[in-house]
Amino acid sequence: MISPRVRIGVLGLALLTALSSPATATAAGPAAPRSAAPPTVEELRLDRAAPQEILRRSGFDTVAPAFTRALDRARSYAEAKRVVEREGSALWRRAVDRVQGRGPAGGDLSRDDDRPLYWARLGMTRELRGWEPRFGLDAERRARLIDTLEQTSRGQTAIRYPRGEGLKRVLVTGFDPFTLDRDIRISNPSGAVALALDGTVIETASGPARVETAVFPVRWRDFSDGAVERALRPHLPEVDLFTTVSQGRVGRVDVERTNGAWRGGFGDNENTGRPEIVPVSDPASQPQWTSTTLPYTAVTAADTGRFPVYDNTSVTEIPAGGTGPVVRPEGPTPGSTARAGGGGDYLSNEIAYRATLLRDRLGLHDTLPGGHVHTPVLEFGAGNTTEVTDPEFVRNRLDIVAQVRSIVTVAVGAKG
Repeated sequence: MISPRVRIGVLGLALLTALSSPATATAAGPAAPRSAAPPTVEELRLDRAAPQEILRRSGFDTVAPAFTRALDRARSYAEAKRVVEREGSALWRRAVDRVQGRGPAGGDLSRDDDRPLYWARLGMTRELRGWEPRFGLDAERRARLIDTLEQTSRGQTAIRYPRGEGLKRVLVTGFDPFTLDRDIRISNPSGAVALALDGTVIETASGPARVETAVFPVRWRDFSDGAVERALRPHLPEVDLFTTVSQGRVGRVDVERTNGAWRGGFGDNENTGRPEIVPVSDPASQPQWTSTTLPYTAVTAADTGRFPVYDNTSVTEIPAGGTGPVVRPEGPTPGSTARAGGGGDYLSNEIAYRATLLRDRLGLHDTLPGGHVHTPVLEFGAGNTTEVTDPEFVRNRLDIVAQVRSIVTVAVGAKG
């Protein structure tokens, strides 16, 4: 997710605010205070033709209506929480199963597609945001339900490794589609990677490895709230390798050497963003740069697929004593201030920065290989400006997924 330099504009974010209304007595008891909120900017895109076609052609158009019916049967907050946990987890499992070829395809959209998960989740969050149960549900508890839905439907609560020796553990993360106002049809190959690899075992030069995955939103606020650290902290001490993955440059794969503590502010999926230092806990000990510990030499030397793989060492910095940004092809200089990591200044750089900073704060820098891989941009076939899929689009996504799987295989094998 390399940040473009031209912004179309920033729309107002629909905030979770409580709407008050007077309670009225009925035979069923007093009406609960209203806390429902209007759809977010991200959720409003759901009604456009392309998302509806993607849902229909994958069979995921039934997800939100079924979720709504289940919610309406809940008679308490505790019941609602159980519904959200169950249905969110079921959506993640259904998306993984579809991509990995288990069960019916549900339609003619190719199984490798990550977009049904994204749009079905938005349908669920929109229903939950506007749901008005008879029992009391204030804005804070509604927000907790939405957060639970986000975590469970992204695989973040389903990361589990088998016990025992002889099986290495790998953690891979991907992202939602983004820049949807530019092209509503967009798919994110890193999300497809996460769905394709989740729960799989790969054979490496140093033995079999179990891969667990999760997907993250393209939203600054989630990162500011610590979503990355919350999801990864329990697992980094137990894994043998991790890599965050996102979509990057056209026609190439990059292993990003250095990550910077700077947000460029390009609009996210809610059309919000501002330039600022990456907000983390304990900012007094926050470094300007973190580095990959992935075996980039082995990865770039291996034949992993049709796209060339680069060890990307470039960053943008304000040199010590300087006043303006300077591109450094060989990496940051001592005492410099970050303005872009190798992966840019968008959320791909930020997830890499946060994950590697967490690795270092856990004391794992010298023992845990981890970093960021940028995939090629997933492109439609020549001349396709309206269709939601085409054969070249599917081929490109399948090739990217296969190459990331090969890169992970090489990286685990190189660790020994």
